[in-house]
Amino acid sequence: MIKTVIFDIGNVLVDFRFRKMVESKGFTKEVCDRIEEATVDSGFWNELDRGVMSYDEVLSLFAARDKGIETQMRQALASLKGIVKMRPHAVPWVRGLKRAGYQVLALSNYPEKAYEDDKEQLAFLDDMDGYILSYRDKVVKPDREIYDLLQARYSFAPKECVFIDDLQTNLDTADKLGWQTIRYESYEQVCARLREIGVEWDDREDF
Repeated sequence: MIKTVIFDIGNVLVDFRFRKMVESKGFTKEVCDRIEEATVDSGFWNELDRGVMSYDEVLSLFAARDKGIETQMRQALASLKGIVKMRPHAVPWVRGLKRAGYQVLALSNYPEKAYEDDKEQLAFLDDMDGYILSYRDKVVKPDREIYDLLQARYSFAPKECVFIDDLQTNLDTADKLGWQTIRYESYEQVCARLREIGVEWDDREDF
């Protein structure tokens, strides 16, 4: 019997819009491509999620990957407002599950700068029972430590939870811990799977 529903955030409850954010600042396609390659497509983006290094330190790592566009890169990342956009189903989904009696949590790799610059896009967090944003606890998925921390902090049984994430590597760790998992492909697909395992709720906004 499922008692706890755990959400990833990026590309589950919000759209990750890094490319659109950069394009909105007026850079050419070539520059946008190079910025994307040096940042989100690099292994260093995880350092933003981990929150151990300062934002400027990570920007320096990005800049070292393509010094020819350092000025444009720093301009593009001076503000991360617009990096995510809340999906229409996010708030009614969370509230519907809460009304139905489920413990609702979030487990997300998330940079502090993105949170501070665009926190209104995470309004659904106010309706949850709790959450871990990686930068606050200096741990990231798919490392086991962040999963253990969520379980210890919010006291749920592995066999009584289901974790929804769009990345299989993040689900693999949860599987090893005995959590039930669903890979997010679409809202409709996840809802159907939740109901197959006995999770029932009403997510009408006017309910």
